[in-house]
Amino acid sequence: MVIGIVLSNPPAYSETFFNSKIRGLQKNGYKVVLFVSEKKEDFNLCEVKSAPSIYKGNPIALLLSFVKVYFILLFSGKRVIRFYKLESKEGTSFVSILKKLYLNTHIISYKKLDWLHFGFATTALGCEHLAKSVNSKMAVSFRGYDINVYPLKHEKCYAILWKTVDKVHSISNYLLTKAHHLGLRDNAKTEIITPAVAVYDKIRVTEQYDKIVITTVARLNWVKGLTRAIKSMKLLRDMGVEFKYQIIGYKDPKVVEQYQYLVKELGLEEYVTFCGKLTHKESLQKIKNSTIYIQPSINEGFCNAVLEAQSLEVLCIVAEVGGLPENVINNRTGWVVPKSDALSLALKINEVLSLPEKKKKEIKDNAMNRILANFTIEKQQKEFVNFYNN
Repeated sequence: MVIGIVLSNPPAYSETFFNSKIRGLQKNGYKVVLFVSEKKEDFNLCEVKSAPSIYKGNPIALLLSFVKVYFILLFSGKRVIRFYKLESKEGTSFVSILKKLYLNTHIISYKKLDWLHFGFATTALGCEHLAKSVNSKMAVSFRGYDINVYPLKHEKCYAILWKTVDKVHSISNYLLTKAHHLGLRDNAKTEIITPAVAVYDKIRVTEQYDKIVITTVARLNWVKGLTRAIKSMKLLRDMGVEFKYQIIGYKDPKVVEQYQYLVKELGLEEYVTFCGKLTHKESLQKIKNSTIYIQPSINEGFCNAVLEAQSLEVLCIVAEVGGLPENVINNRTGWVVPKSDALSLALKINEVLSLPEKKKKEIKDNAMNRILANFTIEKQQKEFVNFYNN
């Protein structure tokens, strides 16, 4: 079986979801080919096919590329005709069809595919008829951004996708339910395969602090609820708790200023640190050195970082939104607090800090046992093998 996975770029070393999936499929005898917009020379896990370049600002190079591409497409005539007919039925203009053919030459001209799997729903937009054109089945995966954010600005963006997809993969029940509300047909074949983590037993606590250490891993984006988290830190400080709150994630200068301003306004400069983007290993080490991990998101598809924190035996508090209540079982493997409420978050942190050590260990053990039972990479790999066979 040959499985084509469509992504914008090859996954980075730290993106274990796609890397472990590819390894698992290969281990079970499947051939995997990655279709990307831009190739990375350091990725060699499987065959990679990149889209033709656009050559902005270089019309001569673009023209030469057009000639080369359409010569290649001559050898895929039947596929091109099928694609043209399917797009025409949707009312796509001739010029737009030519553009789509150009950008997807690496897929249309590939010799044989049994499955064409779009790694994100947004990467399938404009490519909904490719699978049928090359006589393969079509699959798509959902992530939080695909379902929670993108449709807010693009109403009915998945109307064609819902009609053409053969099987859907979601990382949580929440996202799948919301996809049905967005128009996914009730009889669509679906399967939930959650993110998975390795058990990082080689990562040890390397720093001892005289303060409580609280950590969040998140893009500095409104949907991650960092404003609420910072306000809860002010309330925690007013309760007399001495702490260090570290936020790990890319510091976009245009965005980080608003959070830095809030930190200064609340007098938390000595308590809140923006660590910026770290390597996966560095992030794991920061989490391991923490007392509590919090995920204060306004919405969340599932959240790998929360799984990783549990696997590192760090107490977790998450917001009652999206797929987070599927990730953390309230009062058993961690705690779930009402969304958009800084006070409830601060009170829960203070409450957890006051728990007897025996109770803290019980929660950590419960979380680890659940990780080992439900969220291992080996289990995820088996589920993806079944995904393509059922």
